[in-house]
Amino acid sequence: MTMSAAGSTNEKRIAVVGVGARSEIAHHVPVAMSGAAVVATVDSAATGRARSETMFPGVPVYADIESLLAAEAVDAAIVTTPDDTHADIAVALLSAGVAVYLEKPLATTLEDADRVLRVAAETGTALYVGHNFRHAGVVRRMKEIIDRGEIGEVKTVWVRHFVGNGGDYYFTDWHADRSRTNTLLLQKASHDIDVIHYLTGGFTRRVVGMGDLMVYGGVTDRRERPGETMPDWFSYDNWPASASTGLNPVIDVEDVSMMMMTLDNGVLASYEQCHFTPDYWRNYTVIGTEGRLENVGDTAGGTVKVWNRRREWAVAGDSEYPIDGDPSGHEDADLATMREFLNHVFHGAPTVVSPLAARAAVAAGALAAESIRDGSRPIDIPSLPPEVLESFLARSR
Repeated sequence: MTMSAAGSTNEKRIAVVGVGARSEIAHHVPVAMSGAAVVATVDSAATGRARSETMFPGVPVYADIESLLAAEAVDAAIVTTPDDTHADIAVALLSAGVAVYLEKPLATTLEDADRVLRVAAETGTALYVGHNFRHAGVVRRMKEIIDRGEIGEVKTVWVRHFVGNGGDYYFTDWHADRSRTNTLLLQKASHDIDVIHYLTGGFTRRVVGMGDLMVYGGVTDRRERPGETMPDWFSYDNWPASASTGLNPVIDVEDVSMMMMTLDNGVLASYEQCHFTPDYWRNYTVIGTEGRLENVGDTAGGTVKVWNRRREWAVAGDSEYPIDGDPSGHEDADLATMREFLNHVFHGAPTVVSPLAARAAVAAGALAAESIRDGSRPIDIPSLPPEVLESFLARSR
């Protein structure tokens, strides 16, 4: 439905699809844009619908998309459902003319990602994928340094991701089930793959992966958690990883993953994640023709250091830049992405994120997982159909 479908008022009507822990990002809607409001929610589970009454009091809640569309005139929807449902829900909403904010990843397979982009291209309906980390302080600072030319032309990027909360975030619910999430190179790494693409100005064209299920597969204390979401079980006392309790009944995704990437502009990149480290942060090293940068910490209080003269090793950089934003998490980036989404839908404003970049992140992550599970075979990433690619390129001109 278009904006006019919501009536003659200036109200901007937003629905939330999937009322789990991540749906809290919808609380940014009225802050991000005056006149915007959450007017309906959708959840297929009774527990989710009950949760909606607490998270979004007084807002009508529906059991499925069809019921929502039959009863409500909405301009846009924020989709925060499990990853394996993203594609079908996005297709249904886009086909109905409802603009979509889709939590990353865009989909769990490249085929589904392309299916969503094809429908968005055919309908002309706005599709926004929530790669909020482009708006995080650490990424903004690194992009500024690169754009100023302080390290010259970027040639290689290395990312190490210490997922110290991995047990609570990814191995206690559906994320641990390969049939639901495919790989944590999508659910978790898609942030960093997207940032690699953003900082280098290219997309991955060939991937090689390595990985294994090294710790959580050996934990036998498992149970179903009906009606629970991550805040119900999260605790820093859940340590060490091998002593975890109450994990998901199915655990078949890798808890250590590595991937190497060749980008279409010649840049070489690597990404590594481990879900049983004690600390939780990500470290980027970006090396150019005239220097390198590296972050120490990835939230407010951290620093991006630049070394750009020949020397022996030194803890201090030749230049150092503070990281701003939130001291923990990425709520500031969530607000920025919500503001960007609403301004794009209602005012046609350009965006820092893009569906094409979201597809590139899915392609790299999904095919790296395929490589892991096929003896680390190098895999080339297929291109989008030309007509779909041209449709999105035309919108950005």
